[in-house]
Amino acid sequence: MTNSIKVTINGIVVEAQPDDTVLLAAQRAGIKIPSLCYLKGVNDPAACRVCVVEAEVNGVPMRNLPAACVLQVQEGMNIRTSTGKVRKAVRKNLELILANHDRDCLTCVRNGNCELNKLCEEFGVDQVPYDGAVRERHIDDSSYSIVRDSGKCILCGRCISTCKNVQGIGVLDYTGRGFNTRVAPAFEYGMRDIDCIYCGQCIVSCPVAALKEKSNIDQVWEAIDDPEKFVVVQTAPAVRAALGEEFGIAIGTAVTGKMVAALKQIGFDKVFDTNFSADLTIMEEGTELLQRVTKGGVLPMITSCSPGWIRYCELNYPDFLENLSTCKSPQQMFGAVVKSYYAETFQIDPKKLVSVSIMPCTSKKTEANRPEMEVDGIRDVDFSLTTRELARMIKQAGIDFLSLHDEATDSVIGEYTGAGVIFGASGGVMEAALRTVADILTGEDLDDIEYKECRGLEGIREASVTLPIEGRDTEIKLAIAHGTANAAKLLESIRSGEKNYHFIEIMGCPGGCINGGGQPHISARKRMELDSKALRSAVLYAEDARLPVRKSHMNTEIQKLYSDYLSEPCGHKSHKLLHTHYQERYTYEK
Repeated sequence: MTNSIKVTINGIVVEAQPDDTVLLAAQRAGIKIPSLCYLKGVNDPAACRVCVVEAEVNGVPMRNLPAACVLQVQEGMNIRTSTGKVRKAVRKNLELILANHDRDCLTCVRNGNCELNKLCEEFGVDQVPYDGAVRERHIDDSSYSIVRDSGKCILCGRCISTCKNVQGIGVLDYTGRGFNTRVAPAFEYGMRDIDCIYCGQCIVSCPVAALKEKSNIDQVWEAIDDPEKFVVVQTAPAVRAALGEEFGIAIGTAVTGKMVAALKQIGFDKVFDTNFSADLTIMEEGTELLQRVTKGGVLPMITSCSPGWIRYCELNYPDFLENLSTCKSPQQMFGAVVKSYYAETFQIDPKKLVSVSIMPCTSKKTEANRPEMEVDGIRDVDFSLTTRELARMIKQAGIDFLSLHDEATDSVIGEYTGAGVIFGASGGVMEAALRTVADILTGEDLDDIEYKECRGLEGIREASVTLPIEGRDTEIKLAIAHGTANAAKLLESIRSGEKNYHFIEIMGCPGGCINGGGQPHISARKRMELDSKALRSAVLYAEDARLPVRKSHMNTEIQKLYSDYLSEPCGHKSHKLLHTHYQERYTYEK
């Protein structure tokens, strides 16, 4: 290593970078130091004191036990991570955390993947010797998406840092003092009444169950068990890239066929794929973009697939509302189609048809409940479940997921292309749109369809393509952002006149849907070892590459939907079913 520093950890000489902490240096050397409040690149407050070590520099012991997550490496440093003194301190700190923690572990939603529980097991914490007062427990379930349980909170601050530093929102913070310190929105508001976008990034950053999704599992089971109901389910592209993690399968493994088989065994009447309506979205959104470019519409046009991003825009950038595509998200489009076209085709009463979605997203729950997400009084989507909730249903049904044989989705609205699959990764919507728009404008079936400039995990990416529009080659300027903090930077550059684009894709979560707030939990330690966003994205691009059809407009079931029912993209009927409107929202609205 260039300009590396040599330190000794547990008798092993380790080369570290000058800006490394002891925790990072140890991790790279394969030496495990326990941690709880630390989250790589997000949070390092040294609050939990679980990562303490003994250290000396050039033979001089450091005072007390420093926290490895903030202790910078120094030449000649000697660190010991597992002395009796260290183990005793870590155990005591864990006991103190537990003393003010609601310990109904057996009935906790994080039972089995709780980071606190795992550390207690590792350090042999089998009792809590400290009796006394505990903070008053408060459960906030006021929103459609997120439940906050103060009794579970360990004050690690990971949710605060994620919301503030990663997403640029900051609706959570420490409030109160001393023993009464807690994490909450300002002024005791509920999650429903603040400018939370319900992305759920706070949930996936939480090491315990102080934050979780609002579950709709019981309502879905009730619908499945009702013989009068016809229950259909759709699965988002990112779900297949992560569901297997809940059953011990390695991160970055596709489980598409097993997922479909499990849904059928659970008892859904029909199993479909949101990729179908992703293809449908491209037909509508691509047409809308061409109309705006050729007819002088509002530009840049911004994608509207991510409900977290939509709410963020409504709350913080209402001057960009006209830039948003009027298309509903693929989740809502599918719900509208299944309760109209599909219901009519098979003579099913839409009032008896229950539409369920499986999403990597907690904000989808709030989106499904938006008042405008219905047609003629019929809701598009009745219940939206997260990837985690689907895993719980599979386990409740007693299904051996690992032994399942692959099955295919049902037909009529079940076919999908590679373009639909990549919607789950940042840049995927943009690439899918370009594949179709380029074919339409050139009148050719182009072979070069992988717009790799759209791919990647940089927070903001720019690209341009030259396409023939109205008889002349036109440069179309593109931008892609993921995570709302990055979205804000991009929008500010447009506001100031610094940047100018035709088409923008924004996803509310870092990395896009593959890293949504409803995806399986990944521990802080695992985050240090691998890049889950890259691994999950690779699943989607690999499935895209394997599929025989990779352009949305070549989906034969989409073609039949238009020929038999919708007539044309952005036509009268599709506008009624597949398009919507957005509105300015206000902080602390009731």
